[in-house]
Amino acid sequence: MAVLQVEQVSKSFNGFKAVDQVSFTVEKDHIYGLLGPNGAGKTTTIRMVMNILVPDSGSVALFGQPMSDQLKDRIGYLPEERGLFPKMKCLDELIFFGELHGMTKSDARNSALSWMEKLDIASSADQKIEELSKGTQQKIQFIATILHDPELIILDEPFSGLDPVNVNLIKDILLEFRQSGKAIIFSTHMMDAAEKLCDQILMINRGKKVLDGGLSAIQDTYGKNNVVIEYEGDGRIFDQIPIIRSCNDYGNMAEVELRDGVEPDELLKHLIGKVKIRKFETQRSSLNDIFLQLVQGDQTHE
Repeated sequence: MAVLQVEQVSKSFNGFKAVDQVSFTVEKDHIYGLLGPNGAGKTTTIRMVMNILVPDSGSVALFGQPMSDQLKDRIGYLPEERGLFPKMKCLDELIFFGELHGMTKSDARNSALSWMEKLDIASSADQKIEELSKGTQQKIQFIATILHDPELIILDEPFSGLDPVNVNLIKDILLEFRQSGKAIIFSTHMMDAAEKLCDQILMINRGKKVLDGGLSAIQDTYGKNNVVIEYEGDGRIFDQIPIIRSCNDYGNMAEVELRDGVEPDELLKHLIGKVKIRKFETQRSSLNDIFLQLVQGDQTHE
């Protein structure tokens, strides 16, 4: 049984279609990237999953059932707009959130202290939220999301306000969660972070699904035929090879995009004897490259 099944959901605001017939499935043991530019419809989609917004059409099933108060305790949700009480002390606030999810005060306290230790903010337990740095507040919000050991974790822009060290710390925790069997939805416009974390991708642009599937399969299908070459010799040779679609030549290193259907070995045959090759490496397109390719194509066909 899927952890989450979203079927053909749509949502409009004053005639503007924010989400247009989006479908996807999330299984346990997976990190599912919900990707797209700001304003693409990611947050609206998540709010429909959480029943904060009701879809105009379509359906959402969590653990095979419609959303209910009981099911909400099986979900950890980190919203894009953070919601901490600035006058409360950190530990008191975390205990409060734990109790909202059905934990006893003792269990919530123990879990909160354990996570604060793991995230290196145990010394902030008795500080008020308003006294903390933005990064520490973000860690508190993250702990509040996972405190009750949810089966499905939904994170909307989770790295906002974090420095690179803490971004890596959160990434490691999410990977541990996946290993333990949890399902994670990770919404972001940061393609590089998604590429390192996610095994399944849903890409949304202007409210519509433009891509859905496994990361490796997507890169194989949509990735361009790219080759990186380190060489010695006359770089003008690249201008004379008809199977090259484009080339960025930096003097001793060239980034080459081959025409459709051309194998890298064909390029190698053209170069042997013309330049001295130190490195010849095929390269997958990044998620960012694929996203730009799809979005620019969408704009072209308006």
